[in-house]
Amino acid sequence: MKVLIADDDAVSRYILQEILQTSGYEVTACEDGGQAWGKYLEGDFRLVISDWMMPKVDGLELCRRIRELNRTDYSYFILQTTHHEKEDLLEVLEFGADNYLLKPFDSNDLKIRLKIANRVLALQGNVQALLQTVSNCPACTEEQEITSTLYQLSL
Repeated sequence: MKVLIADDDAVSRYILQEILQTSGYEVTACEDGGQAWGKYLEGDFRLVISDWMMPKVDGLELCRRIRELNRTDYSYFILQTTHHEKEDLLEVLEFGADNYLLKPFDSNDLKIRLKIANRVLALQGNVQALLQTVSNCPACTEEQEITSTLYQLSL
């Protein structure tokens, strides 16, 4: 799976990249959110891990931009943050991030979030396959309603 990393801290970015590559992920690492946005538009990233506080484009803005694209292939978004307050973490989720990772992160916390991401993305893939099957079924008289409902479930 292709993973996009955005973190302005070189050490954090390197550690995250090494852990992900060792786990079998294909990683593209970026120094800031602006660079990550450009790479995201060029690639097919199913997983994005971004620091919250970065120059140019911060993690919340990167997440917002990705969500506004409304692509059929969902990208799971994990936001890294040093903010430990519940209000801040709720803001992360309300902005469209799927999960968060507190910095400095523990490799086991990262692995937990990766397992969750993989499950969600697999389920989303199953929903997309079901949508394709339904849309190709001539016997489905309520195709539009079913397709619309399934699409909403996939988001």
